[in-house]
Amino acid sequence: MLALDYGSARCGCAVSDPTRTLVTPLEAINAPDSPAGMNSLRELIGRHEPAELVVGLPLLESGEEGTQAAAARSFAGRLKAVAKIPVKLHDERYTTRQALQSISHGAASDENSLAAAHLLEAYLDAEAKGSDSIRGAE
Repeated sequence: MLALDYGSARCGCAVSDPTRTLVTPLEAINAPDSPAGMNSLRELIGRHEPAELVVGLPLLESGEEGTQAAAARSFAGRLKAVAKIPVKLHDERYTTRQALQSISHGAASDENSLAAAHLLEAYLDAEAKGSDSIRGAE
């Protein structure tokens, strides 16, 4: 599995091992919407060969979708066309906060990729529990 914490400036990335037990943050990709950024994402997907992708869906505190969620949905749709593998969306409301806490406790990765790692851990946990919080990219 490969998780992406989308932002227009940077896209955090994290990957799980084949057993979906261990999650590792990877180097973030700059300007993911640019041709170079999308090419970097294609290369990342080719290198790790994930069965599916997870893109963070930044919901509002109320649980509703705002403009950031619309941007993440649009990115997920573009990524699905490029990757040709399933792309899922998962609530990422608290991943940045968790990433900042990880950094304050000595984590070595950048905050975007740590957020992607927390996103992937939450997704895998929800998947194991059969949660309905997982959404497909349209």
